[in-house]
Amino acid sequence: MTRGLSASTSMMASLLLVCTWALSTQGFALTTGPLTSRVSLPRFMATVEEEEAVAQVAADQIEPESTAAAYSTTQPPFQNIMACNRAEIAVRIMRAATELNAGTVAIYCHEDRYSQHRWGADRSYQLEKKTDDSTPISTYLDIEQVIAIAKKANVDAIHPGYGFLSESPEMAQACADAGITFVGPTVENLNTFSDKTTARQAAIAAGVPVVPGSDGALHTQEEVVEFVTEIGLPVILKASMGGGGKGMRVVRKMEDLVPFYQAATSEAKASFGCGDVFVERFVDRPRHIEIQIVGDGTGNVVHLWERDCSVQRRHQKVIEMAPAWTLPDELRTQLHEYAVKLTQAAKYKNAGTVEFLIDKDLNPYFIEVNPRIQVEHTVTEEVTGVDLVQAQIKIAAGATLEEAGLVQENIHPRGVAIQCRVTTENPERDFAPDTGTLTLYRHSAGKGVRMDGIGYSGLSITPYFDSMIVKYTVLGATFEETVKRMKRVLQECRIRGVKTNIGFLLNTLSHPEFLSGIVTTSFIDENPQLKETSKSVWNFASEEQSDAQKTFETEKLIRYLASLAVNGPPPELGADPTKLSSVTAASDVPAPQITRKMRENLEASERPAGWRQVLLEKGPEGFAKAVREHKGLLLMDTTWRDAHQSLLATRMRTTDLLKSADYTNVALSNAFSSEMWGGATFDVAMRFLREDPWLRLEQLREKCPNVPFQMLLRGANAVGYTNYPDNVVYKFCDEAKKSGI
Repeated sequence: MTRGLSASTSMMASLLLVCTWALSTQGFALTTGPLTSRVSLPRFMATVEEEEAVAQVAADQIEPESTAAAYSTTQPPFQNIMACNRAEIAVRIMRAATELNAGTVAIYCHEDRYSQHRWGADRSYQLEKKTDDSTPISTYLDIEQVIAIAKKANVDAIHPGYGFLSESPEMAQACADAGITFVGPTVENLNTFSDKTTARQAAIAAGVPVVPGSDGALHTQEEVVEFVTEIGLPVILKASMGGGGKGMRVVRKMEDLVPFYQAATSEAKASFGCGDVFVERFVDRPRHIEIQIVGDGTGNVVHLWERDCSVQRRHQKVIEMAPAWTLPDELRTQLHEYAVKLTQAAKYKNAGTVEFLIDKDLNPYFIEVNPRIQVEHTVTEEVTGVDLVQAQIKIAAGATLEEAGLVQENIHPRGVAIQCRVTTENPERDFAPDTGTLTLYRHSAGKGVRMDGIGYSGLSITPYFDSMIVKYTVLGATFEETVKRMKRVLQECRIRGVKTNIGFLLNTLSHPEFLSGIVTTSFIDENPQLKETSKSVWNFASEEQSDAQKTFETEKLIRYLASLAVNGPPPELGADPTKLSSVTAASDVPAPQITRKMRENLEASERPAGWRQVLLEKGPEGFAKAVREHKGLLLMDTTWRDAHQSLLATRMRTTDLLKSADYTNVALSNAFSSEMWGGATFDVAMRFLREDPWLRLEQLREKCPNVPFQMLLRGANAVGYTNYPDNVVYKFCDEAKKSGI
């Protein structure tokens, strides 16, 4: 199963390479970067047996490849890449892999069976719970099962994304033992940096300043109490493994130390499989600046400038921007040098982030290295034009930095990018997570707007995972332009059915302190009014768009009118329940006007034979021959499908169609066919009319026996609004024939 280029395509590729070389020799740099993200569409789903057969055929026919494939424009760096994660980051990985012409494999737990990342892959496999008390998160941490699936699917590279197993040396080692490439740092890198205590020791050895704290993990409650008593308060407890603000607590009073320790270690254990914590002195009101780096494992490291991630809640980032445009140039350069020096010393391989706290006197302190891709990598991609996930894959396949297109002199930020994380949390209830079904989900779009998310109308939001549903990244020429664009994007986004933090984000983007470009990690705590979203005013030109309360009131009015139209006046407003009814029954549809001859045929005991009889008696070949020999014009009527769908929004019910069926059978007795199936008819009948579409087909066939029924199939979409697996389409066609097509 080769992936070759046509002669014309090869010629164009060669011409492009020549042009690239010519420009580079003249001092120009060509960069490629991610465009506005769109949801991946599914391309293939099959049974497990079919998946294994396809994978085996692929494995048998793939020729061995050198590491040149890592940076080739014609060869995929890997044949099959597994996204060992879920939700938006899994989709992000699969997009990058697809653009590199690699196959994609997804994994999902039972609770994620309707998640979009499952449908975005070429093939997907369910993770099974090992025990009855296994949690959805624990299934994604099951290294043994992940490796077993990877082998079955002929996966040759696994990308862990962020969270879960992304910082696990055991996962990286398991991949190596199975002959599978881990798209991430080496086992040695992970042993050094996934544990924040050993990362701290590496920073000290490299001459990078650190916050005073414990030299290693503290394993017991007694050790923690003893250490904090010695160094004094305030301190911060941090999980040794993982990130995302989990397993972290700030302690300002001794009586809080023990319960905060117990909460932090329990949270760390549940999230990362390790409950170890360490202690640092708490730096009050710092800025949080991080440096994106990429290394190739040979000691070569480049930085992709910095991100300002100071807008945080409970140590979890909420709004990020790149670059940190208010940072003094001297300090910026110093941070770049620290990050590169530390990771060069470790011969770091793949993408990573070196994080610093900047105190009020502009003193930098190293806090950790995140040895993985991060949620906020999108802002760096937008300002530098570098696809970090593709760079990860290429380097994992053996490319050097230069071969992956990463040359320090050519990496420059252009403009300012901001990312906002939209979560299903209620700001007015201290960001309590909300669950439920999305009744409305509409994305924002436009110039300079990137969306990474998995939401759709009808999606059930569960309590098992992180509450982020979508992240928006916008790019503008200046900070002011970017803020205005992000505010427009958030205002344009519509998510209903669950509470979200969109109002809180708009409040934050409108705050004078944020607009100054300098905030600290205490910004949200110091401005509790940001959480008061129901009475917010956001200063848009339109008064309706500016006032949160008016927006919600307008939508409530629309929902009330819709309910009134369907269900009648509500009893709670004084309506008489005995006189209430739902939708008023429509009067009988008048019978169509037909000619006298047609009426005679209708009333005749034997109705005239039509083209369907030809098909039934002579079969498909005889039918085709009769059509070719026919001298006249053959007509296809589309009233029951196209006109019904286009003019009546497919809302006519079966009972009304049946009233015209006898007349249609006579009127179209000599017609080639009636196109009455497919398109949106099946999906709408079942989903909106709450009718059995198969019963409709059978009843219409009984009433209209003489006319061939024809159906419309739209490729992989078949008869709905999403892609269906091939085997589902085949089965649908088989059932349609049995029911009358």
